[in-house]
Amino acid sequence: MKGKTVVVTGGSAGIGLHTSEDLVRRGARVILACRNLEKACKVAAQLKAEASQGGEVAVRRLDTSDLNSVRTFAKEILDTEKHIHVLINNAGILEPPEKVMTNEGLELTMATNHFGHFILTNLLLERLKQSAPSRIVNVSSLRHAMVSSLDLNSLNFEKEVYRQRVPYNRSKLCNVLFSLELARRLEGSGVTANSLHPGVVKTDILIPYHTIFGRIMKLVSILWAKDSELGAQTNIYLAVSEEVEGVSGRYFTDCKQVKPSKLARDKDLAKRLWEVSEKAVKLRPEEKFC
Repeated sequence: MKGKTVVVTGGSAGIGLHTSEDLVRRGARVILACRNLEKACKVAAQLKAEASQGGEVAVRRLDTSDLNSVRTFAKEILDTEKHIHVLINNAGILEPPEKVMTNEGLELTMATNHFGHFILTNLLLERLKQSAPSRIVNVSSLRHAMVSSLDLNSLNFEKEVYRQRVPYNRSKLCNVLFSLELARRLEGSGVTANSLHPGVVKTDILIPYHTIFGRIMKLVSILWAKDSELGAQTNIYLAVSEEVEGVSGRYFTDCKQVKPSKLARDKDLAKRLWEVSEKAVKLRPEEKFC
């Protein structure tokens, strides 16, 4: 990865941290895109100290739940980085116990996990094309398969009662569908887009939640889950492996291609989700590169 530039959202903790660590060791220039700059700078210093192949680390502030933050971040990257070879859309949250809306009128989980990465990818797409061959890696979850239907007119719970666990599952389905439609739009460009399930991973994502479900998940993680380093392996595989050169629009787990849910393979739904997402984030004509 020497000479390659990689952007990792949420790169200072969990599987994002171990992904970044691995890529820096391979000699990449890794940009940690994180909400907490203080924490990210400490992580960056540690990664720099451990780098043995000439890898570099930079830190930029990014809150994917805030579309203004996404636009500011994208402008900084485009102003300072001549190339982007890999974009890893990794940042994510579990849903809060009660419905929370962002300033842009988006449900917080959907904004953080889907809409923020949707607009970020679009804003960086021209630079990714200029840097081809390049790759986009979207971190989803097996929980996408728990969604039996997707009402595109109620992605932010406009027409239904908010229920915990639904927003996260829905956002992870959107990650897979986004990858599917993105791959279609990028055919022939030299840019690939794939999604993945990292496995059940022991990360801080469960810590703030004290519901019965959260406690069950914590117990599962103690008894069965991967550690963050193992959880990062499919991220890393899709970012660097020659085996997936030119492979696009696929879904992976444990570094192997597998079938996502039937709903996640619906090409028409993926196309319509894209169109709805464009309107939700108010994507401007000059921000469209595919």
